[in-house]
Amino acid sequence: MAGFKKLIFIQLISWLLFALLGGYFIALSFDSAVSDAQQKAQRVVNAYINTQTIEQLAPEKIQKAFADGSTFSKLVIRDQSGQVVGMVESSQSLPLFAEIVNNSFNSIRPQFAVNQTSDIKVEFTINAHNLASLLLESLFIVILISGLIALLPIIYMKSMFRRLNRKISTTISDIVDIYINQNQVNGDLEQAMDTTRLKKLSKDLIPSFNRLSHFLQTKHDDIQNNALSIKKEAYKDVVTNLGNRNMFVEYYEKNIENAEKSTFGSLAMVRCSELQTINQTRGYQKGDEYVKGVADIIKHISGTYTGSQVFRLNSSDFAVVLPNTPLKEAERFGDNLQSRFTQYQQNQELSSVANTGIVGYEKGKPLGELLSIVDNAMSMAQSKQANAWHVQRETDLVNNASAGFGNQNWRKVINEVIESKRVHLVMQNIMPIGKSVKAYAEIQVRFKSAENQMLPTASFLAMAEKLEMAMEIDRLIIDSTLEKVKTRNFSEKFFGINVTASSAHNDQFVIWLERRLLKDSNIASKLVFEVSEFGLQQNIKASKRFIDMVHRVGARITVERFGVGLTSFKFFRDLKPDFIKMDASYTRGLEEDKNNQYFMRLMVDLAHRIGVSVFAEGVESQEEKHIIETLCLDGVQGYYIEKPKDI
Repeated sequence: MAGFKKLIFIQLISWLLFALLGGYFIALSFDSAVSDAQQKAQRVVNAYINTQTIEQLAPEKIQKAFADGSTFSKLVIRDQSGQVVGMVESSQSLPLFAEIVNNSFNSIRPQFAVNQTSDIKVEFTINAHNLASLLLESLFIVILISGLIALLPIIYMKSMFRRLNRKISTTISDIVDIYINQNQVNGDLEQAMDTTRLKKLSKDLIPSFNRLSHFLQTKHDDIQNNALSIKKEAYKDVVTNLGNRNMFVEYYEKNIENAEKSTFGSLAMVRCSELQTINQTRGYQKGDEYVKGVADIIKHISGTYTGSQVFRLNSSDFAVVLPNTPLKEAERFGDNLQSRFTQYQQNQELSSVANTGIVGYEKGKPLGELLSIVDNAMSMAQSKQANAWHVQRETDLVNNASAGFGNQNWRKVINEVIESKRVHLVMQNIMPIGKSVKAYAEIQVRFKSAENQMLPTASFLAMAEKLEMAMEIDRLIIDSTLEKVKTRNFSEKFFGINVTASSAHNDQFVIWLERRLLKDSNIASKLVFEVSEFGLQQNIKASKRFIDMVHRVGARITVERFGVGLTSFKFFRDLKPDFIKMDASYTRGLEEDKNNQYFMRLMVDLAHRIGVSVFAEGVESQEEKHIIETLCLDGVQGYYIEKPKDI
């Protein structure tokens, strides 16, 4: 379009130059015609006056001879003395263009003639009006012709441009259609299309479209790479860099459930048994380190199996796929994991590390059904001993409902623990800040299997809650603690015992506990019962009855994991606890978290106003301890202060 405009401009300039040049030559012709007319008029006037006398040139005759004014625009006859004898003057004027030409060339000039006797003198100016008309006609013709000469190429070029644009558009449209229809994103355009037709359309476009094809391919690759990168991030666990649950589901559906070829193997689920405990007592950073340690062990052991895949399904569970591995071989995998977990347990001073459930899989097995079976296997492993594994075979489920098999086994294990009183008590002291503060040692419990192996504490307590056996476990812990205190000389010692909210809200348990404490009234004053804030808030009325009973027998109450729920001042006023223990999440990174510092200080001020002492748990560093001291808390607990130890 820019080229076409340029062409029009050039044509207009050419037309203007042509018109000017034509006008110049017409002006020269006009000047030449005027000159010829003047010479002719000179001869005519000379011949005329030479044959006339002054009397014959009377004004009447002159008027009659030159009245039309077509020959001369001005004619003056004088006698010998110079007196005007007769005069004719035309009123016609020259057209503007002729006037301009006349002024430029000085073409029309006055002429003079004298007869032979010198008694007649004539001054005349020819009338060039007819010549000027011819001049204008010629000029008009020149302008018209030059305009046509300038306009015709423009019309032709515009038509040619339209045809060219239409051809180019059609060519490009055809090439794009061929390109899209043949879906040749990766190949060379010239080879992918009908070469003969392409050359007919426009071979000059092939390189450009090849560059476009390569450009689109590059962008396509970039989009694919970005999509893969985004998918990788969305499918990756940030702590272990393993694939997450989404990636596991996609892998299973593609490579196992909907696999084209027949396939089989073993699926193992590994559950971190101490993650919750570590997060609460040592902090979330230690919890992440623990999870990474478990992941490293799993990757190391599974790395010896061809095609193995490891995924982190949630905070505590890992899935391990062992393709083409029969269950008999998977048992060796479980043994190797247990051995490495036990070694890690000893190095990190843990009660346990992880349990493993193993099942077999084959093509077409729905994932939901397989996960249900492996969860039962996990329950069986947890009920055995620390770091144990269990292989769940299809034959094991013939006479048992898959959803209840693990629960039945857990019920059996919990009943055995209760009947045999296989509990091991350890304690972790709360260090008081200030001489006037009275603190205590928290009793923590470990459970043992029939083979005298440690069971995973968190799983044991969770299953007891699930099977509604928590009240029996709380009774066992309280009885065991009272017996232990009786046999030791702890006259100056105070002990904290954890009680589940479900037990605290049970009227039968409250009655039993009151009678049990009254039976050992001298020990009751040494006890502090810890109940979670969330649990107490589930039933404020029942919680108040429990706390009132505890206070009646001389014992005290601690609200643990404080700050997780939505606490109000009314909560303090109604329940009147003796201590609150801030949740470990408030302690982690306390030296840098101004919001947590402000909240702690607010809770301390509020609690102290009504006579409640405030403790911090999960203290792992000197910096955290120092900040807690500046916030005027009454005591600290955590691995930096003291690790759990035998009573």
